[in-house]
Amino acid sequence: MKTAIILGATGLTGGILLQQLVQDDRYTKIKLFSRKRVDLSHPKIEEYIIDMLELRDSAHNFTADDVFCCIGTTASKTSSKELYHEIDYGIPVSAARLCKTNKIGVFIVISALGADANSSIFYNRTKGEMEEAVLEFDIPKTHLLQPSLIGGKREEKRLGEYFFKILMKVINPLLLRPLKKYQTISPETIVSAMVWLANHDFREKRIVSDKIKQIVNQNSL
Repeated sequence: MKTAIILGATGLTGGILLQQLVQDDRYTKIKLFSRKRVDLSHPKIEEYIIDMLELRDSAHNFTADDVFCCIGTTASKTSSKELYHEIDYGIPVSAARLCKTNKIGVFIVISALGADANSSIFYNRTKGEMEEAVLEFDIPKTHLLQPSLIGGKREEKRLGEYFFKILMKVINPLLLRPLKKYQTISPETIVSAMVWLANHDFREKRIVSDKIKQIVNQNSL
């Protein structure tokens, strides 16, 4: 029986992951590190309400078999580039450091398609820098998922993203190989892949969007 840690359980994908792990008999405890409580009560859930930018202060509670990092923000929510970097880079890297310190062998992170430490685009560069920093810790089972635009309904309103999703519904059928990786991906698909990866051997560290879908489809998750 396993213990899981979820970072970002109050978000869209993290919330779906939490619901799936609650139903998964392989996990007997789910530790949530968040800035606010989730709207779900279950005997498996153990919540730690903290300042996520000071995650290192929770090292003594940061013990588990698998760690899932679903942290991410947007420019509309975080206008300061410095704060944006502290969230999208700092939190996953702090979590990776704690995994290494506490000998946690599984660390699965949601990154983004186009992540590139050398990119001229701030968002892509931040994600790319995060990936490189995480991999430096050499955690035995590290997977960096690079989804394209994530579908699903969010609590907060993102007007630009809303209209882009409508556009993508029209464009998706036209995005065939090698453009298939740019198709919209559902949060449920990402979550299913994350859980499968945590419990099975898979060699690739960086997994792009269409490969995430392929993992789910091939394993009938």
